[in-house]
Amino acid sequence: SLTDHCNLRCLYCMPDDMTFRPNADLMQDGEILYFTRLFASLGFIKIRLTGGEPTVRANLVEIVTGIAATPGIETVTMTTNGVLLSRLAKPLAQAGLKRVNISLDSLNPANFKRLTFRGDLEEVWEGILAAEEAGLTPVKINAVIVAGHNEEEVVDLVRLTLGVGPCQFIL
Repeated sequence: SLTDHCNLRCLYCMPDDMTFRPNADLMQDGEILYFTRLFASLGFIKIRLTGGEPTVRANLVEIVTGIAATPGIETVTMTTNGVLLSRLAKPLAQAGLKRVNISLDSLNPANFKRLTFRGDLEEVWEGILAAEEAGLTPVKINAVIVAGHNEEEVVDLVRLTLGVGPCQFIL
């Protein structure tokens, strides 16, 4: 986990009164790379970056570069809400990121905003397309189904996995 910070407030994930740790209390870049080297020496070959929301982490591209360059590490992946991927997908792929897992709980813009409290579905969709264009494939989609909020969208979300639309996804 690169950070506890997030740029969304998904109703199933983050309470209204959430307070984040000061950046100084988070693992610093050098510590992340130290643990990567340690894990690689123990036989780990895959690193998954998570958060909070990892794309809000300062120096993310440099961190990915360092992790990907670590001897023994074969794959670096990231779980993200996709909001910032439209501008980060290409630099992250160039840094050595191989795949992304993106949260997408609704295909309805109004419902998406209700679930995330501030999210813009179009930004996430642009991030998904940017990830595919950058070669961060297969793009995996996570959907949290919340009773009374998005259960009527399950079929539409599953259609994404069948190649209906501009991309093919794994749900």
